[in-house]
Amino acid sequence: MNMPKPSPRHLLLEKLAGSWEGEEIMHPSQWDPKGGVAIGRNNHKLSLGGFAVLADYEQERDGAITFTGHGVYTYDLQEERYSLHWFDCMGSPAEVFVGGFDGDVLTLAHGGPGMHARMTSDFSTPGTMKGKMEMSADGQDWQVLFESTYKRISV
Repeated sequence: MNMPKPSPRHLLLEKLAGSWEGEEIMHPSQWDPKGGVAIGRNNHKLSLGGFAVLADYEQERDGAITFTGHGVYTYDLQEERYSLHWFDCMGSPAEVFVGGFDGDVLTLAHGGPGMHARMTSDFSTPGTMKGKMEMSADGQDWQVLFESTYKRISV
């Protein structure tokens, strides 16, 4: 039996693969009134024959792990869009982000009554992933929650 092969769109998920670490600048917000600096660590592993990337994330502040999350990135050939199913230590139900690549920039968003989120990952500099997470109550006026610059420390 011939196994299916990832499409060229699936292969773009390889940009995420590896272990990443870097600085996160937290902007003052309702979720983090003071803001500040954190260390973010992302371990992204290709899985399911290249059809998905499994992501584990942790944030460290003042020597303590303050936030953790787990995600599954995939590409839907029928819908022609990328998705991220996200679970974290806040105990909320899964959040499903959808979107796509524009060149080397992956933008994924989700929204619902009262809260919208948009995350951007920029891979235009080799070995670097620049990120931004934005939040909005109405999906119109966005506030930056954090900006990050991660370096790939291993593939």
